[in-house]
Amino acid sequence: MAKRTAVIDIGSNSARLVIYERTSRYGFHLICEEKSKVRIGEGAYEKEGYLQPQAIRRAYFALLGFRNTIEKYRARKVLCVATSALRDAPNARAFVRFIRKKLGIAIRIISGEEEARLGAVAASNLLPVSDAITVDIGGGSADMARIEKGKIVRTISLDLGTVRLKELFYDKACPPEEAAQKARRYVEETLQALPETFRADTVIGIGGTARALAKGVMKRSDYPLDKLHAFCYKVSDVESYFQAIIPSSAKGLKKFSLKKSRFDTIREGTLIFDAILQKLGAQRVVTSSVGLREGVFLSQLLRNSRFRFPPTLNPSIVSLRDRFPSPVGDKGLKTKAAIASRLLQVLPCPDEVKAHEKTLRIALKLSDIGKHVTLYKSHLHAYYIAMQELNYGFTHEETILIAMLLKMHGKKLVDEALYERYETLLPKRKVLAWLSFIYTLSSYLYDAAFEAKLQFSYANETLSIASNVSLYLAKEAIKGLEKPATFAIRILDSEADTRVAIEA
Repeated sequence: MAKRTAVIDIGSNSARLVIYERTSRYGFHLICEEKSKVRIGEGAYEKEGYLQPQAIRRAYFALLGFRNTIEKYRARKVLCVATSALRDAPNARAFVRFIRKKLGIAIRIISGEEEARLGAVAASNLLPVSDAITVDIGGGSADMARIEKGKIVRTISLDLGTVRLKELFYDKACPPEEAAQKARRYVEETLQALPETFRADTVIGIGGTARALAKGVMKRSDYPLDKLHAFCYKVSDVESYFQAIIPSSAKGLKKFSLKKSRFDTIREGTLIFDAILQKLGAQRVVTSSVGLREGVFLSQLLRNSRFRFPPTLNPSIVSLRDRFPSPVGDKGLKTKAAIASRLLQVLPCPDEVKAHEKTLRIALKLSDIGKHVTLYKSHLHAYYIAMQELNYGFTHEETILIAMLLKMHGKKLVDEALYERYETLLPKRKVLAWLSFIYTLSSYLYDAAFEAKLQFSYANETLSIASNVSLYLAKEAIKGLEKPATFAIRILDSEADTRVAIEA
């Protein structure tokens, strides 16, 4: 597969370009993103689905701009897909031929079921969810996929889209409440086609409507973390919020903490999303910042591995370690993580601490990423990198905890200001203190003697650390380290039996 791959998604409402750069077999990251609100489906649903001249013109110039960006970034592979508006358009093939001739971009029109599958490929690989139903509400259709134990078992596509409902109901000369009632009846009738097997406690919200609503929920609840991907909320907590948006006037939307750019279709999208949640019996929503575009890319990247990452691999970690390799190598980082696991076994820490062993080990394996920015204050750089880049496969709680551990530097085990800010997403203060202590002690021991054979034991409120080589530098650092409980640290190393003679 090419080092840089461009993916273009032509939806009924927007056209988007993303460019990914591969860093290794499974490592990749996003290096460019552009969007144009082409509204290629505008006016089509009332005119037998035909794409209208003005919409075609907007799409052409948006794609021309995308092509220039692709050339600038030297992306060698271009994948372009189109969804509902072109699926429904009798003149779609003429449009596809026109774009290929003028711009050299080959557009592949995909079915609703394929759109649902691609969205589910992205969600199942890049979210910490193994059983759910994905719901992707676009301009012309609502596409859903059922995921069981990480596998996509069924897909379905329904003619429920925001632009479709807007043109059929909301753009008519009638009060918003009346338009909402007519649209609701249409939505409920269309949802009758959903099979009985489409029921799930967890729904993954994909697409612009789900993201816009999630952002509104985050703002209204003063959510501490500004990260949309993997944001979760209970359906029962937002029911009244959704119900108030649906019949609102256009001016009234200002009070719902929604982006102004979404005002034109958010009522229609909320109506569809809310009705689907009720129909599926959903209890919670997990918001996804990935969808069709990521699914198109991953279908190429993972085509030889059944469209799944290996079970022990996290793409965010692979990408970070590819781009920010450790000066001591992967073997050294694994050794550091192994020290932490052994300390967890012997120290008298609560079981809640041991439950976070996997997260602790991940933090230690990423502990050197900040050094590629600059050595000084590398722990701060590592914190910021983790907060921005640990997007795939992690809950928000895991992301914050890893970042907090990476920020550890010096004597204090808990950054009180940060803890107060993210307290609702972090473990108890005492648990965090234990994890920070083990993280720091493991780093001190490894940095002082990376090839040391260490033995740990705990008795009589004393942690004994035996080493076959000197831990002189570690001793100096450990003296000033705060401890999460009252106990002593005794180091037995080769220095205790060595007498150094200095000749005059």
